[in-house]
Amino acid sequence: MKIFKEFKEFAVKGSAMDLAVGIIIGSAFNKIVSSLVTDILMPPVGLILHRVDFSNLYINLGGVKYESLKMAQDAGAPTLNFGLFINNLLAFLITAFAVFLIVKQVNRMKRKEEKEVKQDTFKCPFCDSDISLKATRCPHCTSALG
Repeated sequence: MKIFKEFKEFAVKGSAMDLAVGIIIGSAFNKIVSSLVTDILMPPVGLILHRVDFSNLYINLGGVKYESLKMAQDAGAPTLNFGLFINNLLAFLITAFAVFLIVKQVNRMKRKEEKEVKQDTFKCPFCDSDISLKATRCPHCTSALG
């Protein structure tokens, strides 16, 4: 019975719920990034590289030649799909960069909040602790403040 109580506390905790929400949003974000790479970025890159379709680049490990990756896969031929790997690598890099920008912005906001909190305090001249501007005695060293 105790284990169910502990599990309930874990599942209802804010951090577990935040994690679940993060996974759901991350999944949706992944679809957007995949579409950005496949549908928006790769066609112009392929055009610049003489109409290369990266999703159709592969190495056939079998002896029969196929016109497209889809045809080779439908026939069950063994293939190395390096074009799809390039698309996925690009999607990963874009996702990682977007997450980096989000974390950087959140850290900037946290630092700004910390600075605002620090403005309501000053350093004790005796023990160098942060104390409220309203204090008449230092709560750490109990020195009288003028």
